[in-house]
Amino acid sequence: MNWVALRMLLGDRTKFLGIVFGVAFASLLMGQQMAIFCGLMRNTTSQVRDIAGGDIWVMDKNVQFVDDIKPMSEGKLQLVRGVEGVEWAVRLYKGVGRAKLEGGNFQQMILIGLDDASLVGAPSPERMLVGDVADLRRPDAVIIDEFGWRYLFPNEPFAPGKTLEMNDKRAVIVGMCYCNPTFQTFPILYSTYSQAIKFLPQERRVLSFILAKAKPGTDPEALCVAVEAQTRLQAKTNDQFFWSTIDYYAKRTGIPINFGITVMLGFVVGCAIAGQTFYLFTIENLKQFGCLKAMGVSNFRLVRMILLQAAVVGFLGYGIGIGGAAGFGYAMTHFVKSTPPAFYMPWQVLALSGGAVALIVTLAALLSMRRVLFLEAGVVFR
Repeated sequence: MNWVALRMLLGDRTKFLGIVFGVAFASLLMGQQMAIFCGLMRNTTSQVRDIAGGDIWVMDKNVQFVDDIKPMSEGKLQLVRGVEGVEWAVRLYKGVGRAKLEGGNFQQMILIGLDDASLVGAPSPERMLVGDVADLRRPDAVIIDEFGWRYLFPNEPFAPGKTLEMNDKRAVIVGMCYCNPTFQTFPILYSTYSQAIKFLPQERRVLSFILAKAKPGTDPEALCVAVEAQTRLQAKTNDQFFWSTIDYYAKRTGIPINFGITVMLGFVVGCAIAGQTFYLFTIENLKQFGCLKAMGVSNFRLVRMILLQAAVVGFLGYGIGIGGAAGFGYAMTHFVKSTPPAFYMPWQVLALSGGAVALIVTLAALLSMRRVLFLEAGVVFR
């Protein structure tokens, strides 16, 4: 019977391809939009992932996400260092400044100031494309990210020694590194902490974050609780800070709603195309189903045949659609020379898209089953 079901499905190639196209389009639209949404949310946490070395982030108690900077006084650093279980703690500056380029134009820059002695949070050696992190100890030295260089100096190969002007201070680019794309898409500059606070207009408080390392055997989450209890500051592990940043953008912006509408549209379109085409396909094959009933084939076996047809259509449509979405993401990520589009496809996107496609073909099959189940076997002889 399975062979008969497949022969019936492939007998009318126009309708067969129409069903597959409908499912593939729905799968492509849902997979692509969910992957772009995940990419955007992931970009909001790029600096939480890039600035490594510590176990916990310590910040003002009112900070909600990584770009919500509420400076602290320098004395907070000693309070954190005095908490039992903290192996070390260092300063970290993060802010947005304005740089004057050689041509006289101004550009907003994300400035990261690293601890002068340890350079904790600097790009790893694998991420350094040109130069060395130790070069930051040179006078007025900064390291720029790869996409920032392409944006500021398009079609120009990297050459150390380019200068910028920030707060009437000279900034000399001594290296280039790879950084994950940010939500703001501004170029990123790394410098030492003491140099960073010179590049921006002075404020009474300049300490953005404190990076701390737990002693061996100390649970980072338990250390966060101890830091908060003793310093009246907020402390989060890397993972907690990652998810709190995503949670802020998910709740406080319209991004989830906008992408959710598009994903739902893809689901509805898939249901409409696949359901209508599959229903018409079943109607045109009622005589064949009636013949099978007259030969003694049970309703249960007929249902299995329809579900097999729906599964084949769903499998092919899902593979084509999700493959197209992945191919789009690969092409945009590898061939776009400027800042690549936000695109990230974890296994959850594949699972959700697959579940939605399974629901689409199941609904289409259920719509068709009713006519088959209540079909009189004698219709084939009329």
